[in-house]
Amino acid sequence: MRQPLTVAVAQPSCVPYDVAANALTHAATVRSAGARVVVFPELSLTGYELDAPAITAEDRRLGPLVAACAESDSVALVGAPVPDDTGRSNIAVLAVDAAGARVAYRKIWLGGAEPEWFVPGTTPVALDVDGWRLGLAVCKDTGVPRHAADTAALGIDAYLAGMTDSAADSGIQDERARRIVADHGIWVAIASFAGPTGGGFTETAGRSRIWSPDGSVVAEAGPEPGEVVRATLT
Repeated sequence: MRQPLTVAVAQPSCVPYDVAANALTHAATVRSAGARVVVFPELSLTGYELDAPAITAEDRRLGPLVAACAESDSVALVGAPVPDDTGRSNIAVLAVDAAGARVAYRKIWLGGAEPEWFVPGTTPVALDVDGWRLGLAVCKDTGVPRHAADTAALGIDAYLAGMTDSAADSGIQDERARRIVADHGIWVAIASFAGPTGGGFTETAGRSRIWSPDGSVVAEAGPEPGEVVRATLT
């Protein structure tokens, strides 16, 4: 029988474009989270700076985060721009653990000015951790029912997303999460960017949350940067 899985959603402070500084903050967050899986917001390693240079999974600046995951026996799901085979970039989720980092998912549904800078991914993804199937999403993906349906078809137990939304749109996350829960009967965890960032976001939503399969909110952060909340999936 599989064991319960502890998942945390984090909204660390972010230094625009500074991958090295942000990796250190992510590392400290992982150490403090007390969770097997720690979910970070969209583009958390660079901020929502659409012109930030792409990084590879082998980037040496990620070393402190890899070390923190090894010490904590954690998997960190972090947001970053990564190179695409076309020569452009994707908005991606890197899965970081004791073995290093890898590109786990590339955002499929782009919004706003993102198509000017990025190309979309093409494939929904489920990540296996300790017998749990974790579907991955980034921001606008969560608002497209087809994305949740295609990801749920992979046999997932939970749907994990990193987001960047304005403070005025914080309620949209709850609306989308409850729809996903109602449609698919799964856990939902959203790590939401907090504090100012690029793309015109002078104030972002924060309020990272975890919803149980019955639709109730079981963990919720406030609007300020630096918070981490967790829940145990059973």
